Amino acid sequence: MVRAGRWVAILFGMFAISGAAWAQTQATRPERYLFEAANRERRAVGLPPLKWNEPLAIAARVHAKEMAHQNTVSHRLPGEAALPGRAAKAGAHFSWLSENIVQSRDAAGAHSQFMKSAAHKANLLDADMNAVGIGVVERHGQLFVVEDFAQRK
Repeated sequence: MVRAGRWVAILFGMFAISGAAWAQTQATRPERYLFEAANRERRAVGLPPLKWNEPLAIAARVHAKEMAHQNTVSHRLPGEAALPGRAAKAGAHFSWLSENIVQSRDAAGAHSQFMKSAAHKANLLDADMNAVGIGVVERHGQLFVVEDFAQRK
């Protein structure tokens, strides 16, 4: 017989990134929320969880910062490399990439918008993807959110 306390420990161990792994990242609270929300959605449809990838997160943060600076949401801004170039520059190694971007008042709203968009939801639930980096930058009460997904080499 498994006690309730053990189930909590087992579930936490299965679904949460370890404290040591988080300690090695610069992930903000909204970034962590979005990471955990993405993996909840994936588990709900029987997909394996995404692994946090710090180089992808660096690329996502740089892009989110630029979107906030320009106060616009776009996959590519003037003078900026496309996603593969941004990810490679940050040190990510990948076979395939995709990206979700949005502007929202909070992380829960951003996740909700992603799940209501067929294209964004497809990126999040892509069975070929196994890693993610998330960047969130706040400007004037708005969050600029970038989720970069990858199939790691």
